[in-house]
Amino acid sequence: MNSLKIPKRMTTALVNSLTAGVVPRIGLEHIAVGRRPEVEAILRDMDNIAEGGAAFKLITGKFGSGKSFLLQIIRNYAMDRDFVVADADLSPERRLVGTKGQGLATYRELMSHLSTKTRPDGGALEIMLQKWIMTLQQAVMQEEGYGQGAPELGGLVEQRIYTVASGMRGLVHGFDFAKVLASYWNGHLLADDGLKQDALRWLRGEFPTRTDARKALGVGVIIDDDNWYDYMKLWAEFTGAIGYKGLLLFIDEGVNLYKITNSISRQSNYEKLLTMFNDTMQGKAERLGIFIGGTPQFVEDPRRGLFSYEALRSRLVAGRYAEAGRNNFTGPIIALDMLSHEEILILLQKLRDIHALHYGYEAALTQEQLVHFMEEAVNRLGADELLTAREVVRDFMDLLHTLHQHQDVSFEKLVGERTSRPAEPKDNENELDGFLAEFDL
Repeated sequence: MNSLKIPKRMTTALVNSLTAGVVPRIGLEHIAVGRRPEVEAILRDMDNIAEGGAAFKLITGKFGSGKSFLLQIIRNYAMDRDFVVADADLSPERRLVGTKGQGLATYRELMSHLSTKTRPDGGALEIMLQKWIMTLQQAVMQEEGYGQGAPELGGLVEQRIYTVASGMRGLVHGFDFAKVLASYWNGHLLADDGLKQDALRWLRGEFPTRTDARKALGVGVIIDDDNWYDYMKLWAEFTGAIGYKGLLLFIDEGVNLYKITNSISRQSNYEKLLTMFNDTMQGKAERLGIFIGGTPQFVEDPRRGLFSYEALRSRLVAGRYAEAGRNNFTGPIIALDMLSHEEILILLQKLRDIHALHYGYEAALTQEQLVHFMEEAVNRLGADELLTAREVVRDFMDLLHTLHQHQDVSFEKLVGERTSRPAEPKDNENELDGFLAEFDL
């Protein structure tokens, strides 16, 4: 009998996402295999960020190697540890810098996906502000003895807002940031939804011109393509100041920067990446983690990749003692190898059981049949190194759906009879059972 205890909402997300070949947003802990050294390295970075430091990591690997999966695992883990997280996929419309607002588009995407433990699916900006302001308001009422409607309350809370923000005034645009936060409080106090929404629009980077911002909020700047990253540094310090551990940015599909055909535009994006790297590595940013996913080509191509920009190449290139196949997970690049066949087999076992739980039947595929499926996948692709978890998972989910919906069709009819001698089953089913427990995932 299936002993798994996973909520239906979670199995639905897992089955639907994996069938479509995309990374699920929830339930990843139930299908995680491998990646112990990589996770340990990122967890150490998180500890440093929680203490006021910063981190920068490039997660590289071939298509289907699990970059997006690892980023999503870390994102979910970070929320459980009380970090604020935001994620975005780069695209032709979303870059780090652009002449048509592509950098601002990335900022807006990150802000729309701003998430916390209590709001894991994005849209956490207003919830964070409300929680913080209510905490300030209650503190003032308790310390000063004022009631809810006391006329002095508004000014004292606004003063607290500026006190919290005063530590950020040394950063670019810190004072304007604090002024917009005060405007949000005044909108809350006066029940002026228009003022609150204007403050939120400004914080989300939605004001089109400085004139509009000055008229609505009395600030002479707006978040735009040039300065959006400066505001991310402000957000990072602000999250730490209001009780969170820090802010982690997860930016995937870095290969879209590599694909920029205009060399000047591509170099401008790499220059912004260099700024992020320097800020996090040299202590210019606090409580900020930046994790970027991309292919090895995006990083290593000497003509168009990051290594084409000498200032980045000299910072990212592996040292002489890490070049002989020795991964150094403490460096700025975490290079993901493909999952081993044994690890993929463990993954198939997990998927078999989750599919059975979701549809309410007894899992029937044996270990030998799973191994046979793996062999057929390898033979079909023609070379072991081409076997990626993404390809195997999509085919396996298709197989499970077909077997469940057409019970008159056998596994052997779909996959074929096994002609090779069955390998001795390995006792590795529980090889990574302690992985999640060890890290509280």
